Amino acid sequence: MTPVSETSAPSAASGRITSWRLLLNNRLAAAGLLLIGLIAVLILLVPVLPLPDPDATAPADRLKPVFSAGHLLGTDQLGRDILSRLLWGTRLSVTVGFTATLIAALLGSAIGIVAGYVGGRTDNAIMRGIDMLMAFPYILLALAIVAALGPGLMNALYAIAIVNIPFFARNVRGVTLGYAHREFVDAARLSGKGHLSVMFTEVLPNVAPVIVITMSTTAGWMILETAGLSFLGLGAQPPQADLGSMLGEGRAQLFTAPHVSIVPGVMIFLIVISLNVLGDGIRDILDPRLRSGALARPGPVTEVAADRSIPARSQSDAVVCIEGLETVFRNGSEISPAVNGVSLHVKRGECLGLIGESGSGKSVTALSVMGLVASPPGVIRNGAIYVGDEDVLSIPQTRLISLRGSRVAYVFQDPLTTLHPMYPVGRQVEEAIAAHQSLGASERREKAIALLEKVGIPDPRERAKHYPHQLSGGQRQRIGIAMALANDPDVIIADEPTTALDVTVQARILELLRDLQRERGMALLFITHDFGVVSEICDRVAVMKDGEIVETGETRAVLANPQHDYTKRLIACVPELGTGVAFLDRVAKIFPRQKTEVS
Repeated sequence: MTPVSETSAPSAASGRITSWRLLLNNRLAAAGLLLIGLIAVLILLVPVLPLPDPDATAPADRLKPVFSAGHLLGTDQLGRDILSRLLWGTRLSVTVGFTATLIAALLGSAIGIVAGYVGGRTDNAIMRGIDMLMAFPYILLALAIVAALGPGLMNALYAIAIVNIPFFARNVRGVTLGYAHREFVDAARLSGKGHLSVMFTEVLPNVAPVIVITMSTTAGWMILETAGLSFLGLGAQPPQADLGSMLGEGRAQLFTAPHVSIVPGVMIFLIVISLNVLGDGIRDILDPRLRSGALARPGPVTEVAADRSIPARSQSDAVVCIEGLETVFRNGSEISPAVNGVSLHVKRGECLGLIGESGSGKSVTALSVMGLVASPPGVIRNGAIYVGDEDVLSIPQTRLISLRGSRVAYVFQDPLTTLHPMYPVGRQVEEAIAAHQSLGASERREKAIALLEKVGIPDPRERAKHYPHQLSGGQRQRIGIAMALANDPDVIIADEPTTALDVTVQARILELLRDLQRERGMALLFITHDFGVVSEICDRVAVMKDGEIVETGETRAVLANPQHDYTKRLIACVPELGTGVAFLDRVAKIFPRQKTEVS
């Protein structure tokens, strides 16, 4: 975990973050926007700027250096003003590059969406044609097209657009395949939408970020390709200036007057790099799944405030002891508290249920224990977390890694997303063992099979060869439990491990966890939002609301005589067999504002 030196005062959320603010929060994207905006303003103002004629020659002024009088960037071998030619040439190169990009994006994206959505023979036929184009090196194919059409900037534009269509088609088709048979697309078909409408309204918005990032990257390529063709004399023709022709004309003076070729080369570099970083920022804005309030990607460790308060350990016999934990999420200068002053402890052989509605801070508390909160935006501002006698927020990262899986293990809510889809489940259990134990391959394999058998996987030796998608939800969750047990941890954190399972499988998983916990004497921190589950498995319960613990106690005592209104509401929402309409009356008493609606 990395320390942070200062924290901001909490402030209320200001509502939905605008796209403009999201872009500016990404410093690289903002820098790219500033640079490309400056270049765009310059080339737009070229016709009105007091610049000399870019094609006017003056042999007497040839090869003047940079900052010469009347020639800010010097002159070329014919005495022409380099600044004037640079701005006019940039205008031409950018126009050609963006036009070719737009043509390639429209045609390639349309081909990719149709191929990916329709599938079957249509997809096969289209993609084989694309493969034929991609079999040729794209620059050689562009040269061949220009050679066939004849030298000239327009022919170069067509050639560049054509050779880049396969890149768009391939990228968009691959993404479209992932959406073509998703549930929301099937729902759109069932609503009566036609295929064309589904492609435009359902598929296109989801692939748009891929198209944008491909355009941003390809625009840079196309400017380079335009420059390359002009450099070879196949693009812009003299005396017309573009960046490539300027490079080609200046190569003869590379040693005597290097500024003639360096100036257009630097301009090409600035345009391409600014387009690339800006494209990344625009991609993030277009994808609503990335609207987290901060575009910075999480780092490898959780941030811990350098000035955090460190309370002393209050329970000497607890396996895990959380003292005054405060975890927040930053969004620029704003701070949203997720966990505020939470204190919990779990003893060996004990099961503590942490219960609360979704968004109450249960999972953030659990992830804080092992330093798995994403930073940014997460920051642990105060508190201490003791595993045994060690405060995990103070120990070195290498020591924290050694504790994960060996002393404290984690069972996630959805095993399908946490198990690796490309590896057999047996190999994944072996990896959990190998992370902390020096065993031979055969020993690891036998121990993995024994663990699978322990958690109730039928025919474990054969099932160890299966991939996650070949197992049922309950079997995948048992694999997750086996991985958690691999190194005999002192405590297991089970984060709603039965939420995604049906009632019958849920009961079996709960029974398995309870039996394993009693057999091995482990501590179990069980996170849930169901008091019915708590009553079956937990010795004690802690009720969490809005990031704070509002009530703790023995499970039976809390269920029999809850003290906090929130606890009463949670208990009231647990249905009981045989109560019938009386259940609604009971809920209506707890939620008086909704009595009319419930009745």
